[in-house]
Amino acid sequence: MYIDNHCHIFSEYYKDIDRVIKEANDNKVNVLVLSGCSKKDILEGLEIIKKHKNVYMTIGFHPDEVDNTNDEDISWLENLIKTNDKIVGIGEIGLDYHWVKDNKDKQIELFEKQLQLAEKLNYPIVIHTRDATDDTIKILKKYQLKGIIHCFSGSIETAREYLKLGYNIGIGGVITFKNTNLKETIKEIPIEKITLETDSPYLAPTPHRGEDNSPKYIPLIAEEIAKQKELSTETVEKITSSTSISLFDLHIQ
Repeated sequence: MYIDNHCHIFSEYYKDIDRVIKEANDNKVNVLVLSGCSKKDILEGLEIIKKHKNVYMTIGFHPDEVDNTNDEDISWLENLIKTNDKIVGIGEIGLDYHWVKDNKDKQIELFEKQLQLAEKLNYPIVIHTRDATDDTIKILKKYQLKGIIHCFSGSIETAREYLKLGYNIGIGGVITFKNTNLKETIKEIPIEKITLETDSPYLAPTPHRGEDNSPKYIPLIAEEIAKQKELSTETVEKITSSTSISLFDLHIQ
């Protein structure tokens, strides 16, 4: 059994969500964790997780949502978490300085409010960080939290910083790309600290690069990790799934 820890399986991207989930199950990806990081996606995700027994969701406000979010929305997140046991974490939250750099203070404020909520509720977090590594690490050091660094593609030095803070490293399709430095970095990350994710519909692994991604491709990511770490694919499957179950306290049916 595989777990896709991070996917955006919403109607904005897929015509037939039931089919996407069935295809994942047919490929041993029996558990999905949706990432609801806008009000729209969270509301749709609530219906999806109600319908599908082994589909869960993390909720939070992506840094792109900084201008659409206020304190009432943070309270809304808290209420949803307290009343729905299929919401298993807070995320994806974080910092993104790639496209917009003039709202850093507002991004940091939103990030910290959600970290404070995670600390209050003792919930794991899923971190989005793009061109913002130094600020992300600096802020995370202020909190005693656990979670996943989503879609990691950085250096071993950066990975070590996150590992020292107790975070797991989320690995997706980038590990299969021909010229990625992640192939070397992954060799230094303990398998017990790795979780698998697709970030569907983005970042489809080779040989599907350029297509819409799908949770059914998780085994391709596992196979490449196994190759680079000189482990069996079954070992990667078993250990990464165990890590995810423990982190998110999943009660799989």
